[in-house]
Amino acid sequence: MTEKMDNRSTFYQYKLIKKAPLNKKVNMLYLILPCFAVIIEMILISWTSIFYFILAAPLVLWIHYVISRSTLLIAGFHYRKRWAFSMKLPWLGYMPIQHITYRLFLKVNLYTIWIGLCLFLILMFWSPLSFTIALLIWHLWFMLPRLYAISSFSNQQKDGMIKFNPEDISYYKQ
Repeated sequence: MTEKMDNRSTFYQYKLIKKAPLNKKVNMLYLILPCFAVIIEMILISWTSIFYFILAAPLVLWIHYVISRSTLLIAGFHYRKRWAFSMKLPWLGYMPIQHITYRLFLKVNLYTIWIGLCLFLILMFWSPLSFTIALLIWHLWFMLPRLYAISSFSNQQKDGMIKFNPEDISYYKQ
């Protein structure tokens, strides 16, 4: 029952170094944050803020997608099979679906955080205040799980691999 191996096959052996668990209670709090934000925005600014809040969510996801994909293209990384748009909580947006280098994940998300923040602050001059605040809230909300992943492995070497699972984030060394 010996199977012939294809000479073009690549086999990876990763050693698990650390796991960062995803707590269900923290996930519930994470889901409630936008509700609190829109209520506070409606109280402090205007009741019409809910419309801007609803409009801002898909716009922020699209901007994150464009920035992330552009970063991957500029980095020269073949991303088509490794990155996809995810609608699973808490990993909403453009996320790696396979093992990915921690360095590349860090690079993509730091660019997304800073370019997105700068873009939304520039839009502040031409947009209503409630729309700008909604953009910033959604931007931070979508980036919060990624920041958790980055901070969980910040003390590890940057040449490792990470994998996003439904119940945890795993850091591997090759």
